Amino acid sequence: MKLEPDYYKGRVALNCLAGSVQNAKEIYEAAQGHLVCGLLTKNYANTESCVTAMKKYQSAVNNAISIGLGAGDPNQSKMVCEVSETVQPQHVNQVFTGVGFTRALIGQNETVINGLVSPTGKVGYVNVATGPLSSKEKVATIPVVTAIAMLKDMGGSSLKFFPMQGLKHLEEYEYVVRACADNNFSIEPTGGINLDNFENILQIALKAGVKKVLPHVYSSIIDKDSGLTRPEDVKKLFEIVKSNLD
Repeated sequence: MKLEPDYYKGRVALNCLAGSVQNAKEIYEAAQGHLVCGLLTKNYANTESCVTAMKKYQSAVNNAISIGLGAGDPNQSKMVCEVSETVQPQHVNQVFTGVGFTRALIGQNETVINGLVSPTGKVGYVNVATGPLSSKEKVATIPVVTAIAMLKDMGGSSLKFFPMQGLKHLEEYEYVVRACADNNFSIEPTGGINLDNFENILQIALKAGVKKVLPHVYSSIIDKDSGLTRPEDVKKLFEIVKSNLD
């Protein structure tokens, strides 16, 4: 089973939601394999049913799956850990405080595990209180570089900056990507990214020198009637990626 994500062959890949196994195949092909299919644990009643479903996706797209929380829900942290231990996906989304536990359970270093930090409104700082208990307390504002170091300590692979709300936190994002570049860490911009602002968000990270960029583009490219991600929109996003890497 392939654990190393395709985007390690280049600088950029996409993370888009898969609404069905067939949809996963379609969006994976639309991005020519440079994509991990987002699958949300929140959509399943328990760990067992989630594992069963995700193994079907895993087989369909060469394990290019991203096990997610569901809108950053900290209450899904434990289930993400449990599912990831069994499924062994290429990518895992986790709250900041759940990264170390996930890495320990998954038992290998190839799978990418991100750590969710949130904007604070203050450039150079992020909120790391994104866990099941910590998110209910006061915001824990720490320097971006410290958050990156802590994620490395815990076995994390990348920093997930969420919720970005598109370009609302632009100055904060610009600082975050520079810090990631300076500290040899990957970035995963997430929240409110669409076909209109995607290129700007991508270019900022690439110009800063970040070596690995994994933008999450979710609801903006999902068909409201079918609930499926539109392959044609994924293709448009991938064309933008290629044009910025040429």
